[in-house]
Amino acid sequence: MDFSKAPAPSEKVGRYRWVIVTLLFAAMVINYVDRQTIGLLKADLSHEFGWSEKHYADLVFYFQLAYALAYLAWGKIMDKIGARWGFGVAFLIWQVAHIAHAAARGFGGFVFARMGLGVGEAGGFPGGIKAVAEWFPKKERAFATGLFNAGTNIGAIVTPLVVPGIVLAFGWQMAFIVTGVAGLVWLPIWLLVYRRPREAKGLSATELAYIEQDPADPVEKIGWAKLLTKKETWAFALGKFLIDPIWWMFLFWLPDFLGKRYGLDLKSFGPPLIAIYLLSDVGSVAGGWMSSTLMKNGATINKARKLTMLVCALLAVPVMFAAKADSVWLAVLIIGVATAAHQGFSANLYTLPSDVFPRGAVGSVVGIGGMLGAFGGMAFSKYIGQVLEQIGTYTPIFIVAGSAYLIALLVIHLLTPKMEPVTI
Repeated sequence: MDFSKAPAPSEKVGRYRWVIVTLLFAAMVINYVDRQTIGLLKADLSHEFGWSEKHYADLVFYFQLAYALAYLAWGKIMDKIGARWGFGVAFLIWQVAHIAHAAARGFGGFVFARMGLGVGEAGGFPGGIKAVAEWFPKKERAFATGLFNAGTNIGAIVTPLVVPGIVLAFGWQMAFIVTGVAGLVWLPIWLLVYRRPREAKGLSATELAYIEQDPADPVEKIGWAKLLTKKETWAFALGKFLIDPIWWMFLFWLPDFLGKRYGLDLKSFGPPLIAIYLLSDVGSVAGGWMSSTLMKNGATINKARKLTMLVCALLAVPVMFAAKADSVWLAVLIIGVATAAHQGFSANLYTLPSDVFPRGAVGSVVGIGGMLGAFGGMAFSKYIGQVLEQIGTYTPIFIVAGSAYLIALLVIHLLTPKMEPVTI
C-alpha cells in the first residue's frame, strides 16, 4: 500500500482521528473545571482566609509561574516520549494537585497546590497540539484544534453548574475532591485508546494515507537553541505573550467582575458565565472552521490563518467598553463575543508551529510559546491586582484586553509575512 498520497476526494476517509479529538476535548473540560474552581470560590475563600486583591493576584501569579516553567519542559517531553505518555503523566499530576487544594489551611497551602496544578496543566496544550500534529493533515489542524480547545469552554460552563451546589451542600473542600476524583476516570481511557497513527489497530489504510498526505518531515533532532534563532518561533511565542494574559483574566476574574459590578454571587454566577463560555465555544469551533474552509477552497495557509485572526481581533475590540455596560446581559454579550474571538484567534495561533515546523519540533515550539504566554499572564495578574486594589474598576483592564489581539496579529505578520515552512 502506498501511503504517500492522500485518498481521492471520492474515497471515503475513516473517522478514527476524531476519536482522538474527542478524548482531547474531554481532557480540556476537566482541565478547565480544575483551573476555574478557585475563581468561583474567590469571594468565599477571601472572606474565610482574609485575602486582599493582591493575595488572590499572587495565587494566580504563582500558578502561572509554575505553568510557564513547566510548559517549556513539557514541550520537550512531548517531542521525546510522545503525546500518549506525556499527556497521561501531565494529567495525573494536575488532577492530584487539584484534589490537594482541599488540604490547604492557609495561603501557603493554596500556593503549593496551585503551583502543582500549574506544573501538570502546562502539559495539556503541548500534548494536545502534538497529538493533533500526529493525527491530522495541515488542512484540518486548525479545525481539530478548535474542537478540542472548545472543551476549555465546556469546562468553564460545567464549573458554575457543578461547583456551587457541592460547596453549598458539603463545603468548599469537597468541590476540589469530588471534581478531582471524578476526572481521574479519563486517564485509563486515554492510555488504552491513544497510539500514533501507524500503531493504531482500528485505523484504516485509507485514513492513514489521508493523515500522512503532507510531505514527510526530517528526522533530525531539533534543540531549543536552534528553534530560538527562528523568527517563526518568536511569532508564535510573542503572539502567546500578548493574548494569553487576556484569557487568564477572563478565566480567573470574571466571577469577581460580575460580583462587584452587578452584585452576583455563588448562587447567581451560573447563567451569565454559561452564556459567555457557550459563545466562546462557538468562537473556538468557528475560528478553526473558517481557516480550514478557506484552505479547502484554495487559500494559502498564510491568507487563511491571518484573515481569520483579523476577524477575531476586530471582534475583541468592543470589550474595552464592557465595564460601562448598564445591564449584566449587555456585559455578558460584549464579553462573550470577546472570549469567542479569543478562542478563534487562539485556535489559529496554535496551528502556527505545526504549519511551519517539522512534527519533531512542534512540542518544543508550543512549549516556548506557552512559557512566554504564562509570563505575560504573570505580569498582567500583578497589574490587575494593583488596578483593583488602587482604582477599583475593571475599565483599564478591559482596554488592554480589547487592543491585545490587533497588536498580536501585527507582530505575527511582521515576523512571518508569508508563513512558509521553516528550513532547519
